Amino acid sequence: MIQYSKVHQTSNFAVLSISYEKADVETRGKFAFFDENIKSFVTKVHEQDLGDAFVVSTCNRTEIYTTTNNYLLIAEEYCKTIDVQLTDFLQFANILTKEEALKHLFRVAAGLESQIIGDFEIIGQIKKAYARFKRERKNSNPFLERSINSAIQISKRIKNETGISNGAASVSYAAVHYILNNQKRITEKNILLLGVGEIGQNTVENLVKHVYQPKIKIANRTQEKAAKISEKYNIPNIDYSDFEKELANTDILIVATGAKTPIINKTHLVNGKEILIIDLSIPHNVDKNASELENVTLIDVDELSKQIQETIQQREKEIPKAEVIIKEMTKDFLEWEKKRKLAPNIHHFKAVLKNMERNEMHNFYRKNKYIDINDMELSEKMIQKITNRFAKYIIDNPLKAEEISKLMHEILVEQPNNEFNEKH
Repeated sequence: MIQYSKVHQTSNFAVLSISYEKADVETRGKFAFFDENIKSFVTKVHEQDLGDAFVVSTCNRTEIYTTTNNYLLIAEEYCKTIDVQLTDFLQFANILTKEEALKHLFRVAAGLESQIIGDFEIIGQIKKAYARFKRERKNSNPFLERSINSAIQISKRIKNETGISNGAASVSYAAVHYILNNQKRITEKNILLLGVGEIGQNTVENLVKHVYQPKIKIANRTQEKAAKISEKYNIPNIDYSDFEKELANTDILIVATGAKTPIINKTHLVNGKEILIIDLSIPHNVDKNASELENVTLIDVDELSKQIQETIQQREKEIPKAEVIIKEMTKDFLEWEKKRKLAPNIHHFKAVLKNMERNEMHNFYRKNKYIDINDMELSEKMIQKITNRFAKYIIDNPLKAEEISKLMHEILVEQPNNEFNEKH
């Protein structure tokens, strides 16, 4: 049985990743993880005392981050939750452990592993995913807390200190970019957006920003959410149940819903009207059979990623700068972990020195009936300086930490006690 305290360290950190690098849109869709899966997955993981695990599932990747000494058991539980075979999952999964897993998290957060380099939407998705799992877990994992916070700081620094996000190249902008380059008289086109989750909202924002007074309507399963977006951007919304009727008048359909199976197919598009459909959903929410119709142009996220290569080439030049930041922050993280692991040794050493100080101050006061405040301050500074020297040595020489700590205890505690007992 795994002890909970032992799974809060890099040596037990692993990531199992299925991404666009090895899996196409259809395959990624099979392994997509939905919010309703969280409770069951977290419950099973902790019933079996497997440590902690959370899942980030986006259009380009599904990744399991875990602190456990048996990541295959985590993967097996994940596959049971989403009803797929473990062998199928492992066929497409990249598995990284220890420091490599930590660096991967940081690179993902930095936008270096995104299909579109420098796409920082992922860091928001990581934060939300971890927050949801933490709420369900009703507890926090110090290692994961620190690693997520470090990932956030890396993302911020790279945004501010490099040009890796220059030029709009997110998935949501890629959709608008495609429309701008392939549609004439855009302001006259009737645009319908289905789904106002994070990608849907970003798409609306980009449309409003780059198209003058776009004729756009939105629909969402949750009407209240659609109403909020309508008010925010001053655009109309329709009832979700009416979107099929609205299709008859639609020139551009953007689908950013989160359904498990397609909600639109060629039977919805039989009026012969030319229509551009952009499917931003993973798994596909528009059936590929829609493209069999001559009047339909169907584009998905993989297609969109090919449209912005010039921006990507410029961003690639900024990768070395980003990697320097990641290297620096990784070093800081590992230093923190060393200190955290050796904190009990350091605290014990300082406590011994403080106890010696109290004894000496007591003896000094008994003889002289006063203690100067300056002497107290000097004493405190000396204790801290000696403690810092001790801490640096055992952090730099972790294999000697226990040996040195024991030796210091013998010299500063046991030997004086033995001498005192011999005198008395």
